[in-house]
Amino acid sequence: MEPYPTDATEKAYNNSDRNAFKFGFTPQSELWNGRFAMIGFLAYLLWDLKGYSVLRDVLQLIP
Repeated sequence: MEPYPTDATEKAYNNSDRNAFKFGFTPQSELWNGRFAMIGFLAYLLWDLKGYSVLRDVLQLIP
């Protein structure tokens, strides 16, 4: 097995590029959804470290 992806492994999802931006319930859209979720989670962590914590404000409302 080769150490780097080949055309055979890149076309394993629906016979098209796995990085293609496709809508609907496709493996490509799930990959992009995960990538955007990681970016959003990192953005929230950085925002929280800056001192603007939504979670802390919500937890202070609970008696």
